[in-house]
Amino acid sequence: MSTAISNLQATLERAAAIRPKVGGFPYLAESLRQAGVARCRMAVPSNAMLYLTETGPVAVQGEPLVTGMVDVLPFDGQALVAALRADQAGETTFHEFVEGCWRAGVVWYDVDLAARTCTYYGADGGSYTETYPEVVI
Repeated sequence: MSTAISNLQATLERAAAIRPKVGGFPYLAESLRQAGVARCRMAVPSNAMLYLTETGPVAVQGEPLVTGMVDVLPFDGQALVAALRADQAGETTFHEFVEGCWRAGVVWYDVDLAARTCTYYGADGGSYTETYPEVVI
């Protein structure tokens, strides 16, 4: 196992232990930032996350949301915000959140851990950026 993978794995475990159920994402993000992760990029239909870390990039492949050819829905900012608010309220699992992004026409999103922003992109050029709060851990 590489240093990048072992560091990321330990960081994700630590973040899971400290993050609250409601409003937990900023704690995860701050844990990642402190561990040297600069960005996280999610390819939504494939449910694949790319972590760009100081010790090297790490890909994490989840269970794909789709297989084969599928139509991509148009970007729906209102549906995305509803999925975000449900997740922030602790009402969804991460997988359910990713599914909500997909239903909102999001094909990928990018988390900039230094700027504390998440930007969600649709295939049709639509996007939405949200800033998350700074937390101290």
